[in-house]
Amino acid sequence: MVAMRPEEFEKAVAGVVENLPGEFADRLENVEVVVRERPSRADLDQVGVPRGGTLLGLYHGVPLTERGWGYQLILPDKISIYREPIEMICDKTGIPVPEMIRRVVLHEIAHYFGITDTKLRELGY
Repeated sequence: MVAMRPEEFEKAVAGVVENLPGEFADRLENVEVVVRERPSRADLDQVGVPRGGTLLGLYHGVPLTERGWGYQLILPDKISIYREPIEMICDKTGIPVPEMIRRVVLHEIAHYFGITDTKLRELGY
């Protein structure tokens, strides 16, 4: 299996976030990006992934486009990036792990900004 040391994986995730274009980085507030080994059953159920399915990342929160005047005193949103599923997909597809990390992190950040999976597919993500 294609694998990176956990600290290298985390560094790659942080690098994607640190290198966001300014117009996005400046608007990314109150969101934590974390690396987990794999999604929990609750994470999979939350987005309707069936048993045996996989999930590479997950945005937990309220997208910017859905926040109203009452959105305050809320815990930070969270983006979870799942190391083992990403490495398994890379092993199967030959996509380099850092490239897949970049894709997944950007995909989840897009959800923070209110971009749906449908729209992301239309855009080629």
